[in-house]
Amino acid sequence: MNTTIEKQENNIVKVDIEIPAKDAVNYYNNAAKRLAQYVNIPGFRKGKAPRNVVEQNIGEERIKHEALENALPKIFSDVIKENNFDVVAQPYVESYDYKIGEDLKITAKIELRPEVTLGKYKGLTIEVEAYKTPDDALQKSLDSMLQQHATTVVVTDRKTKSDDVIVFDFDGYSNGEKIEHGDAKNFTLDLANSSFIPGFAEQLVDRTLGEDFDIEVKFPEEYHEKKLAGQPATFKCRINEIKTKVLPELNDEFAAKIGPFKTVDDLKADIQKYLDTQKEDIDRMNSEKAVFEKVTGDAKVDIQQSMIDREADELVAEYRQKLEAQGFTWEQAVEAQGYDNIMSQLKEDAAVRVKNSLVIDKIAKEENITVSQADFTAKLAELSQMYHIDPATMVKQLSQTPGVFNALSQQALNEKVTKFLSENNTVKLK
Repeated sequence: MNTTIEKQENNIVKVDIEIPAKDAVNYYNNAAKRLAQYVNIPGFRKGKAPRNVVEQNIGEERIKHEALENALPKIFSDVIKENNFDVVAQPYVESYDYKIGEDLKITAKIELRPEVTLGKYKGLTIEVEAYKTPDDALQKSLDSMLQQHATTVVVTDRKTKSDDVIVFDFDGYSNGEKIEHGDAKNFTLDLANSSFIPGFAEQLVDRTLGEDFDIEVKFPEEYHEKKLAGQPATFKCRINEIKTKVLPELNDEFAAKIGPFKTVDDLKADIQKYLDTQKEDIDRMNSEKAVFEKVTGDAKVDIQQSMIDREADELVAEYRQKLEAQGFTWEQAVEAQGYDNIMSQLKEDAAVRVKNSLVIDKIAKEENITVSQADFTAKLAELSQMYHIDPATMVKQLSQTPGVFNALSQQALNEKVTKFLSENNTVKLK
């Protein structure tokens, strides 16, 4: 096999390949034998018809295509290995000249990994703003615990307050039409923690038990249902029940009830320990992010658009899955946000992801950082614990998804490189 290499723009190489006629004939004959196994030819058992008869029934071009499909993986593998190409996509045939008895000529294009020029990535000193735990964080945590263990008592002698829980009926209309799924009977709503349309819960305050009334609201401009986005609406309401929250007393008995604590001071100490750990984790993550952004920002790499487009396709698939998990569809997202807006953001994110990945791989190569079997096993164990699935079942489930093991290996490599950068650079919290 003879090859001629020509470098082109966008990290593409053009490869002209010549296969000796003898080998080309062998490819052809073997392909004819394989195809004969699946063709019914009168007078012959399957696979026993001579080549000329097979050619008459299915044609030379079909046999040539079969021969190339089976030969090309080995041919491309040899070309890549011989030239030490670092490829990022499947090579593709641009043209070929396949005449029986003559050398087989193939012109192919191979897309290579862009060359990364690293800036300084070790011995850096970077300042990062330290995370400050809010002064009232401890008190808010205590208040939240008391709220979680609050009980409710029905009241009948006063109007609703902003921190009440109410049971009410509502029936919604917009532009004279009834809103689909915009009604309910005996719906329970915590007025202090409402996820209804802005302004809805506020108008349920200062209402009397049994009172019938209308409230006027406007759907947000970015509301997921396009027909209602930005539109005014009227809801006919009736208060059926008013409940007030009764918070437990913050004492040693309460502390013992919610955890392994003997006193309120024990509970407060545990919360403070959590807040301190949270600060350490946030400072660590912010530090790692700052170092990584500095290193990737200083790296130079000319990324071809095709790599970004492929990454964007993966992001679109991920985005669709997230939408489905939230009960929405791709079509609804496009209608609400606009196709161009979504794709513009995803392609921007794709460009960042591609560069980050290339820089990580380059540092790993420079520093001989690799993913061992132990690293991979640890990553599987981490997923197994996260989803409460035993490792064997986890492996079986993951093996059904193409490329997932490569993705896990890449994730493990990312973490090892991030750790290396953290250990070899200095971050000053200010």
